[in-house]
Parts: sequence; C-alpha cells; structure tokens
Amino acid sequence: MWRIGQLAHMVGVSERTLRHYDRIGLLPPAAVDGSTGYRRYGVAELSRLERIRGLQRLGLPLRQIADLLDAPEAQLRQALTEIVAGIKRDIAALAATAAHAEDHLTTPMSILPQQTAMRSRRLRVRRLRLDHPSELAAVCPAPPATLLTWLRGQPTGGFTAAVTTDRDGERLTLPARAVVRAVVPPSTDVVHAGQDLFGWLHRHHLAITGPTVEEHLLDADGVHAVVLEVSVHPRRHPPSA
Repeated sequence: MWRIGQLAHMVGVSERTLRHYDRIGLLPPAAVDGSTGYRRYGVAELSRLERIRGLQRLGLPLRQIADLLDAPEAQLRQALTEIVAGIKRDIAALAATAAHAEDHLTTPMSILPQQTAMRSRRLRVRRLRLDHPSELAAVCPAPPATLLTWLRGQPTGGFTAAVTTDRDGERLTLPARAVVRAVVPPSTDVVHAGQDLFGWLHRHHLAITGPTVEEHLLDADGVHAVVLEVSVHPRRHPPSA
C-alpha cells in the first residue's frame, strides 16, 4: 500500500488533486488510518487514477468521468463522439472569427457587420424610382423611418427604393430571414457604409436575397443612428479568387 504522497509522486499529480478526487467520490483511498487519518492506496486505486487521467486527456470533464469510469466501452465511445463534435464546432467558430478579423485588417471597414436572424416584419411604404444613391438622403423622411433599396451593389442606372409612410401606401412584408446588420457610425457616410457592406458580403460569399433595409433611429436624447440590414444566404458556388 502507498501513502498519498507516494502515489502522487508515482503518477505525477499533486496531493491536493488526490484529496479533491477523494472528496468528490472519484477516487476514494483503499483505507484510511483511524488514528492518523493517512490515506492508503493500492494497485486498484493506481489503475483507477490512470484511467481518470487518460479520460481527462481525451477532453472529458470530471463530472462526466465519474459516470464513465466503470461504464461499458460503447457508452465511452458515444461520449467521446460528442466531445469530438463539440471541439470541431468550436474550431469552426474560431476559424470564422479569425477570418473576420483578418478581413478587417486587410480591408479597412467603416462598419462591423454581424450575422443574425430576424423575424417577419410588416411595413407600409411608398415606392420611388431614383437615378443615383446620392438622392436617397433627400427622399428619406425624418427619423424614425425606414428606407429600402433593391440593390446588389453600386447601381449603374436607375433603381427602385421605398420609404415608410404613415399615410396610405403599399403593404410590404419582410419575411423571417437571415441578415447581415451593421450600425453606421455618425461620422460615416451611409452610402460609403453601404458600399463597404456589399464588399464584405462578396468577400464572405453571401448572396443578397432581398431589399437592403436602412433603419433611421432616434433615441430619447435626440441622437440619430442608422442601421443597415441585408437579407442573405450563402452562395452555392463561391466565386474563384
């Protein structure tokens, strides 16, 4: 039989770790000296400790290890399958985050686009025909108001727009959809921000599936903000570099 310090030295863990394992019922000692309180460990405990450490190296938390130490191999394999799937999801999320950061470093942006999901929305609008984006500022009513444009990039000619109205107008429903949203800083021209947003969508292989929504907001202090929102879905065949 080994004392706690001897077992700790043999395996390469701390005595504090072994006491914690005992406290949570993961690795009780084979015996405890009634007069001194010294823990004693045998071969069975050594084998159990090595299995605990092996399962930790596979990415399993202690609370799950407690359930799997004596479980059938099939149950362990299922747990490991779920661990691997979670790790792969985490890797994909981190890779996407790194790609977005690199994109911002290589292509300076006036905005920071975010992907999200929106519920359906009903509007009453008045449609317009414009010749150039510079005309948008003149047709958009005072905030709060919403401006919609059906563009895929910088227009080469006339294009359609719509503005919300309190009077009788065309009923327009925006369905539940995946979108990319961006808040336009007060110091940034909205047209320039829209061009940055379209460029970002192209680089991230996202196709525009509906109107660009330009939301003009006003807070209680009278501060004006603009939020751009574009309905998107992934392109089936990303363009070659």
